[in-house]
Amino acid sequence: MANAASYFVDRHVTEGRVNKVAFREVGTGRSLTYGALSDASGRAGAAFIAADIRPEERVAMLVLDQIEFPILFWGALKAGVIPVPLNTLLATPVYDAILRDSRATMLVVSGALWEVVAPVLADNPYLRRVVVIGDARDGAKTYDSFMARADGPIAPFDAKDDETAFWLYSSGSTGQPKGVHHIHSALRATADTYGAQVLQVQEEDVVFSAAKFFFAYGLGNAMTFPMSVGATVVIFGGRPTPDVMVQVIGDEQPTVFCGVPTLYAAMVAHMEAEGTPDAPLRRCISAGEALPENVGTRWEKLTGVPILDGVGSTEMLHIFLSNAPGDVVYGTSGVPVPGYEVRLVDERGVDVGTGEVGELLVNGASAAGGYWNRRDKTRETFEGVWTWTGDKYERRDDGRYVYCGRTDDMFKVSGIWVSPFEVEQAITSHASVLECAVVAMKDADGLDKPKAFVVPHGQRPEGLEEVLKDHVKDRVGKWKYPRWVECVDSLPKTATGKIQRFKLREDV
Repeated sequence: MANAASYFVDRHVTEGRVNKVAFREVGTGRSLTYGALSDASGRAGAAFIAADIRPEERVAMLVLDQIEFPILFWGALKAGVIPVPLNTLLATPVYDAILRDSRATMLVVSGALWEVVAPVLADNPYLRRVVVIGDARDGAKTYDSFMARADGPIAPFDAKDDETAFWLYSSGSTGQPKGVHHIHSALRATADTYGAQVLQVQEEDVVFSAAKFFFAYGLGNAMTFPMSVGATVVIFGGRPTPDVMVQVIGDEQPTVFCGVPTLYAAMVAHMEAEGTPDAPLRRCISAGEALPENVGTRWEKLTGVPILDGVGSTEMLHIFLSNAPGDVVYGTSGVPVPGYEVRLVDERGVDVGTGEVGELLVNGASAAGGYWNRRDKTRETFEGVWTWTGDKYERRDDGRYVYCGRTDDMFKVSGIWVSPFEVEQAITSHASVLECAVVAMKDADGLDKPKAFVVPHGQRPEGLEEVLKDHVKDRVGKWKYPRWVECVDSLPKTATGKIQRFKLREDV
């Protein structure tokens, strides 16, 4: 059976892990064994069928990290339904765009997120069912009533290796969400490569990922990799602030921790002031953006555990270039993960030599099938077996790869792509702004954050800078707001009126 749910879920029942805890939630006392997950996901699959959600139809999952997430995700795969986990930090207009683009026929939403998505549900032409995890809401069934429709667990749908299993949404250079479709075999491909050969996850591990399920990175960390060996996952549904993350590590005693550079930097500062938790950590990994060398060395000094920094993408599902246990060089992204090969090419597509900067291409079995309804972008990104990453890298004499920046103006904040255009659009929608430009600026830890150069419209109101920060949070996402807002009289432009962001970057 090629259905990924057979391997990652049901296999553990026959291999004797019925009573092994697969997931446990922080602060609630709830947990889920592999046996209970097999049964619950089978019943979720039956509930999808009872709700008349057909194979290959999309189910949008606006679900926090909680026990119900793996039940619904694997249940959808068992029913042949395509789950589409959504970023839980977006603004209402973005959810509207994604729901319409995906043509999801069902939405499952955590109760805490209901208010942000509710305004766009009534006018959606595709949604036939809405399920809320928590208290009943107008127009939505509760999760409990949804699950009660199942007569019993179903056997996994007879999927093929190359059949689409799930989607993830990734922002492109224009800032518009793009649906990335992944096949069933891609999940095991990442587990057999990075999970087994770099992370080296073991059945005895307790894994804690600060990166959430809706990330490709978090999905691998907190589901695919631990479930490939029958390990236990600690689920935390709240905001990953440094103090809370340190407390969770101390309380839950994970052996594997998965973070992003921004969080590692904040946790290092917190631990240097407040102390390091006593935990049996044996492996720490990072991705999403380049890890500053000083953050890695400070973390290792405090915890005694190095950080394996790597690079991956939504299109490749997880990390394909990484440092490895016993072979860590901070300031580099390491070497290709076993099972992947990479190339660096110039603007003409010709391979560049050692010490030269080129765009990174990657080849591996976990590559996405393409973008939904974005044929031109698909053809630009996926060229035969090669996937264009949009990252600029240099290969050193020792074979390690060093990150040099993006091919375009995109940059990452907390491991998530940010489009300057998208942030600019949000800022200029404010009545007090005439025009603006957004570029990346490094904070005290050497991590990229948005900086906005704003030309006010008329008299500048008092406190405009803070008003605009809140305005961006409300419109496009809580992590995308500019950390610095500088009011200027004008912006540098070309003769045709295009803003010259490179000149602004030179000044930050």
